[in-house]
Amino acid sequence: MRAWRVERTGPAATGPLAARDVPVPSPAPGELLVRVRACGVCRTDLHVAEGDLPVHRPGVVPGHEVVGTVVTAAGGFAEGDLVGIAWLRYTCGTCRFCARGRENLCPSSRYTGWDADGGYAEYAVVPAEFALPLPAGYSDSELAPLLCAGIIGYHALLRAALPAGGRLGVYGFGASAHLAAQLAVATGAEVHVVTRSAAAQRLALDLGASSAGQDEPPVPLDSAILFAPAGSLVPRALAALDRGGTLAVAGIHLSDIPALNYQEHLFQDRQLRSVTSNTRAQAREFLALAGEHRLRVSTRDYPLETADRALLDLAEGRVTGAAVLVT
Repeated sequence: MRAWRVERTGPAATGPLAARDVPVPSPAPGELLVRVRACGVCRTDLHVAEGDLPVHRPGVVPGHEVVGTVVTAAGGFAEGDLVGIAWLRYTCGTCRFCARGRENLCPSSRYTGWDADGGYAEYAVVPAEFALPLPAGYSDSELAPLLCAGIIGYHALLRAALPAGGRLGVYGFGASAHLAAQLAVATGAEVHVVTRSAAAQRLALDLGASSAGQDEPPVPLDSAILFAPAGSLVPRALAALDRGGTLAVAGIHLSDIPALNYQEHLFQDRQLRSVTSNTRAQAREFLALAGEHRLRVSTRDYPLETADRALLDLAEGRVTGAAVLVT
């Protein structure tokens, strides 16, 4: 089969991905073999390829927003079923975090496209207990970003503690942000988007945001989510919070945060929270909500053969919404 591997880490412009002909993976007991139909290109893939995240599997095939058809069945899934393969692919099930229902914090957790080969390929394998059923009414390309961008955006919304009918600030407006913002609007929130991209500003307003621009939101915020991997935005976002507000940082990687001023940024019960992966329960909750609230998923399709170009376009800000590889 054809697959893209990270054979050396480095800036996307230097070509860290290499296309190779490799054997179709063999599923272990309890695993599904999946014929990949679409795979989202996530910013986490960029962090893996560029070396922002440490190498866990040399020559890994990235990609963890995988939509595919079951070829070899296991664990209650049948041949021909449409399934999703997401970032989280293993937890121990016995540690104190798993026992508390917080498996996203499991110290033994492993991840698709980082610890194990992912979906920048024609086939992939996944433990059946970590495969996800998918909502109806979406194309393969639309489903792919739901499997990380959507799920982690949902987790970030939970971490941001947005009150009913509250004001949410969204900093950065890529694949995850444009889905989380829609979900917030659908549940009654007032959403204000901060992004430099004129195209992203137009998309935000088209999706129901109350404001979108480069400057600070026009009203104090109850909650905010930082999707851009820029630590320099943390003080800005904290300063925009009203009393009791919460800022959630949604990325797996963030540049350094400048010094904070306690009175300006944190006093009056403001909170700063990180977001770490998600649980399978949260993934299923979000996918059920996506089935209930038909989300508009803005995608740009690329043939699998051009995965390197898709990753470069993401790195250089040429993608509005989500890039998706299709086979």
